[in-house]
Amino acid sequence: MASEAHGAETGGLVFHPMDQFIVKPLFGGDVINWYTPTNVTLWLAIAIVCVVALMVVGTRRRAIVPSRSQSVGELAYGFVYKMVEDVAGKDAIKFFPYIMTLFMFIVFANFLGMVPMAFTTTSHFAVTVVLALLVFVTVTVVGFAKNGAAFLGLFWVKSAPLPLRPVLAIIEVISYFVRPVSHSIRLAGNVMAGHAVIKVFAGFAAIAVVSPLSVVAITAMYGLEVLVSFIQAYVFTILTCVYLKDALHPSH
Repeated sequence: MASEAHGAETGGLVFHPMDQFIVKPLFGGDVINWYTPTNVTLWLAIAIVCVVALMVVGTRRRAIVPSRSQSVGELAYGFVYKMVEDVAGKDAIKFFPYIMTLFMFIVFANFLGMVPMAFTTTSHFAVTVVLALLVFVTVTVVGFAKNGAAFLGLFWVKSAPLPLRPVLAIIEVISYFVRPVSHSIRLAGNVMAGHAVIKVFAGFAAIAVVSPLSVVAITAMYGLEVLVSFIQAYVFTILTCVYLKDALHPSH
């Protein structure tokens, strides 16, 4: 508040790029409880509605000559199906519905965040950590359910010299439990950084001298963020496939 007052007095430019990530109640007030509808829950719900609209409603009237929505749905279906089959193997196809849902949700959440005045839900670690933990728990349960104690072979590098195996086992265990952290931070960090940079350039657009350059920079960053929105959904999904492959085939 002091910096805002100082900026107003001196006529300078004051903006806060991180304000766009503040969680706010939808119906006024400042107190947020676990049951309070917020801008986060609103845009999470909109992302879910968009996924259902495309994959269920949009493909309801399937035809040999597909409509635009059917074409997009089939393209996404084929893209994720091939990813699962190529990375995790044919025995991972049974998990395709989960992975497909995960990919479509993240894609829509990222793209909706590019809409002016929207809220980017995947910029919050509370959202991405939950998604990463669900993957972690699912993969771990599948690994033990399918392989039993043999799943622990994932941490025992048989190809390494025997004296090094205990050390490598410790490293493998640590890296395994760090997976949810890196999985979630990668998505939220990249999305948050891009939106913050766009907000910074937008703040400089108010200055007449740099306004044209700022508009060009915003346009370029916006185009880059559209690409990043898809790439981060792809990276999150393909890492899920890699982790699933480790669960189904744990031996090194």
